[in-house]
Amino acid sequence: MKAAVLYERNAPLVVEEVELAPPGPGEVQVKLAASGVCHSDVHHWRQELGTPLPAVLGHEGAGVVEAVGPGVTRVRPGDHVIIAFGPKCGECFYCLRGMPHLCTPPGGPPLSQRLRKGDLLITQAFGVGSYAERTTVPANNVVPIPQDVPLASAALIACGVATGVGAVINTARVEPGASVVVIGTGGVGLNVVQGARLAGAAKIIAVDILDHKLELAEQFGATHLINSRREDPVERVRALTGGLGADYAFEVIGLPQTILQAYESVRKGGVAVIVGVASMEARIELSPLMMMRTGRTLMGCAYGSTRPQVDFPRLIALYQAGRLKLDELISRRFSLEEINEAFHALEAGQVARGVVVYGNP
Repeated sequence: MKAAVLYERNAPLVVEEVELAPPGPGEVQVKLAASGVCHSDVHHWRQELGTPLPAVLGHEGAGVVEAVGPGVTRVRPGDHVIIAFGPKCGECFYCLRGMPHLCTPPGGPPLSQRLRKGDLLITQAFGVGSYAERTTVPANNVVPIPQDVPLASAALIACGVATGVGAVINTARVEPGASVVVIGTGGVGLNVVQGARLAGAAKIIAVDILDHKLELAEQFGATHLINSRREDPVERVRALTGGLGADYAFEVIGLPQTILQAYESVRKGGVAVIVGVASMEARIELSPLMMMRTGRTLMGCAYGSTRPQVDFPRLIALYQAGRLKLDELISRRFSLEEINEAFHALEAGQVARGVVVYGNP
């Protein structure tokens, strides 16, 4: 099959023929229909974040089950599925407490190397490797969906939608009537905006440096827009909230300066949530005394605190009810051979979400 292989950081991905191992016990082989192009993939392309090279990136995939290994009963060939990334062992401390987004299998997560080119083993990044025509993953990581849901739209639930909406609903638990700031309105940020709208937030303040992204955020539910190139976002947020600051702020970029902006944008007792992926070297400086005096909370959000087997079907139901925008997130479709162009379009801020499609999903 064809896959886009990363051999060197910052170098173009190479689309070439590779071999995929058949599903073993507890595994599922999926013929991919679509894979979203996410900033997390770009981060792994640009810098070392724990994925050994060579690797096939991609973690936002959906497709059709082609084969199942021994012991698999939850899905069967022909089922349409979304693939959740990362380990989901079902047995560790976190999985047993309903927090599979923090799954820590005993002995550490297994390295996913079901791909090879001759004698060379190739890592499946995030345990998925969806920039390929097929993938083999644990059955615990696939979630069946109705066959009438477009797979290109469903693929976005695998990361961007689940992370953004989940950050609001699951992690921060925003209540109706709250004021919310969203710093960064790319693919995940737009879904934080959607999550705030679904939660019943009264004010949803979108912050970005690109006007066309802010206009898109307004279409997804933002009530106020701030271009941080032209005005100080912290001062503007305070002005919009009676001088207090917002109840919640979500940073969806991963930069120290915007994380601090999010923290400084919330009121006393408010909550700032880090959703964006920062570099491993990034650091921020906060005053413990001021944290104590203001009662502000700065918290992290991994994968929107998502429980895929529970949350993916709920998100699909909201989409089918017309309450969650998925189709509108797709700005452009790319072939696998255009994967490097897709990365550049994402970095340039030209797309809300680009999607690599295989066939006609």
